[in-house]
Amino acid sequence: MSEPSTYFKDRFSIDTSKAKTDEKNVFVKNGVRFSLLSERILRVETGAFCDMPTQKVLCSCFASPKMKVSEKGRMIYISSEKCVFAFDLTKKKMTAVTLINGKRVTDFYSGNLRGSARTLDMVNGDTKLDFGLISKDGVTVLDDSESCVLNEDGTISERNKCTDLYFFAFGRDYRACIQSFTKLCGEIPLIPRFALGNWWSRYKAYTQDEYLELMKKFREKKIPISVATIDMDWHWTDVIERFGKENVIEDQKRKIRNISELFQSSGWTGYSWNTELFPDHKALLSELHKQGKKIPVNLHPAQGVRPFEDCYEEMAEFMGIDPTTKKHVKFDIADPKFVEGYFKIVHKPLEDEGVDFWWIDWQQEKTTKVKGLDPLWALNHYHTLAFKGENKRPLILSRYAGVGSHRYPLGFSGDTIISWKSLDFQPYFTANAANVAYTWWSHDIGGHQLGSHNDELYARWVQLGEFSPIMRLHSTSDEFMGKEPWNYSFAAEEAATNALRERNALIPYLYSMNKRTHDESIALCEPVYYTYPDEESAYLIENEFFFGSELLVVPVTSPSDTKTKMAGTLVWLPEGRWTDFYNGYIYKGGRFVRMFRDLRSLPVLAKEGAIVPISEESGDDPVNPESLKLRIWRGTNNFTLYEDDGETTDFEKGAFCETKLSIAENGNNLLFTVSPAEGDLSVIPEKRNFTFVFEDVASFSSANILIDGKESVIVPNSAFGKTTVKIEDISPKDEIIISFKNIIARNNPDKKTLITERLSKVQMTMVEKRVKFGKYIKKPTEPLHCGDKAIDGIVNEIFSLE
Repeated sequence: MSEPSTYFKDRFSIDTSKAKTDEKNVFVKNGVRFSLLSERILRVETGAFCDMPTQKVLCSCFASPKMKVSEKGRMIYISSEKCVFAFDLTKKKMTAVTLINGKRVTDFYSGNLRGSARTLDMVNGDTKLDFGLISKDGVTVLDDSESCVLNEDGTISERNKCTDLYFFAFGRDYRACIQSFTKLCGEIPLIPRFALGNWWSRYKAYTQDEYLELMKKFREKKIPISVATIDMDWHWTDVIERFGKENVIEDQKRKIRNISELFQSSGWTGYSWNTELFPDHKALLSELHKQGKKIPVNLHPAQGVRPFEDCYEEMAEFMGIDPTTKKHVKFDIADPKFVEGYFKIVHKPLEDEGVDFWWIDWQQEKTTKVKGLDPLWALNHYHTLAFKGENKRPLILSRYAGVGSHRYPLGFSGDTIISWKSLDFQPYFTANAANVAYTWWSHDIGGHQLGSHNDELYARWVQLGEFSPIMRLHSTSDEFMGKEPWNYSFAAEEAATNALRERNALIPYLYSMNKRTHDESIALCEPVYYTYPDEESAYLIENEFFFGSELLVVPVTSPSDTKTKMAGTLVWLPEGRWTDFYNGYIYKGGRFVRMFRDLRSLPVLAKEGAIVPISEESGDDPVNPESLKLRIWRGTNNFTLYEDDGETTDFEKGAFCETKLSIAENGNNLLFTVSPAEGDLSVIPEKRNFTFVFEDVASFSSANILIDGKESVIVPNSAFGKTTVKIEDISPKDEIIISFKNIIARNNPDKKTLITERLSKVQMTMVEKRVKFGKYIKKPTEPLHCGDKAIDGIVNEIFSLE
């Protein structure tokens, strides 16, 4: 293996200074080392001790807990102010952990709520998830025994044989557990703003003109696309036919023994633009950039660099290979020399031409020359670190490579099968990854392959995409698999288009949550039990999740009833007032409600006092908007709108701006405040237009609007149960105060109206309707039953409204 060069060290070296725990928190007995990392994390090592960062753990010195050690026979007791760890020296085993509430835990796995999985490739429905850091019983174990060691110079070494376990004893303080985990294993990066917009991606051999024409059609349809992905056909794929076996297969006499070797003889790996499809790829990249799009391209690096590649001669000479021999430069991610050439010679020129980041589509073996080093993990690690010194935020799209992968967003979940079962698993799969801090999953929205063309399934999948960490349309190359909205029925196209436009508009909210994730390790999509850990109901509906701090989402993942044209979804509403984001229905919490929605929407509930900032500007580049809408619901709450330049690391030096928004409800009075923006105002527009929509203020006796302390003559407009205030040309330095007195809150329509509205859409004869539903209309004060489960359901939901 080569020695690391200055280039390699500059880009891939890591800080090892905090890998060793303070000696005052370490106790060694009979070949066992105990390190108390915090009041609720104990590390236990046997065999070879390690004081270096590993693939999973970077920082073992981040707190200074008080540690007490006591011995009784063969038992060692390690105590902090929050818990007691009991370890059997003879059995070399942790026998019990006693939590601060007195609960004694002896089984560290049965209550585990699991984490995530490497991929959903070819999965139809659910798949087994690895263990996570969260347990209903309160104690979990992170096994770091097989991790490789990360050296200061950036190289990766095999780990000496050991057992290295971290015991997390947080009870049901789940957020504190994940926050401590990210202190131990590395922070969750702040992802670029553009990544939160809509992505187009498809495995298809587009020509240059076809791709630009497709982007043009999205613009004509007013569907914003922030990320334009080019799949593997950007490079040559028919390599044997075009370049001959001698340039593709190094040992032509050797028989291909397995699928992996067959794969490696093909054109999946490539670094040279296909000039037949893309005669002027620089012009293509330039045009897409002018439209405000970012461009990732697909990467299958397993076959290394072969003689037909444009970069072969330079790469071969760099690796000490005579190019005239046509000897292949083999992929070797464990060799610093190869890694240097891989980035400097192979990738950097392509990036200089306009490739913004890489989609690492690794599907091969899990071994390298370094025992225990998974090449997928190494690719994710080095590709992320390769951004060092460029003042750009690291970003990749790649598969999950185990605990610690939260440092390398974004996750590509793989080639799912198109089915309702697959759709039904994804909300749970996405939110549950919060249990290993893997917060930025990107799915093939609409499904990748097989299955059948189903308008409703497609629309529901795109609606899930709107409320997912990343919204990336994708499919395989089959001519009938395209996920363009106009490939589906009018109703499905309308539903999908609305979801894509809404997703783009939500970016101010999403980006603020992105900063919350970075600072507080709180996932954008978070299981409900994080907020309500002691409510058993919070664990029962696996597809329910909080979408940021303000919204509760339960996607529709089953087909609608043929008669009602509505799909039912069971929702658990925590205590409080919850308002539907779309139709304004108001629900009283503390119960389960089966909600029914047609193809236009899904259950998205705003909490009391919710504040959701929304961009009112169109366009592919999701810049900090000049025109901003704030959707506001009654209650008492605070929200911080976070903004920066969206791409660089300048925010780490203070180049960001925060605007604090607050609402206070006092009886029948309401006060809303936009505080003066704080921080670097150069990152936001000099003037802004605000539209304040008080979603559940139907009317009021008086209103007062102060702008920078001066009364305004602006008159609020009340209609359809909402009140709107528009203020234009406002400096971010100005404070805005809007107060209402004696408000009349929006109420749900009367039950008779709602029942009539819903039953009017039921598909059956008019005579049957009058006979069957007359009792509903005549006596809408209590739920009645007609004997049809779907129809009874859509009526009974109305009786659950506040």
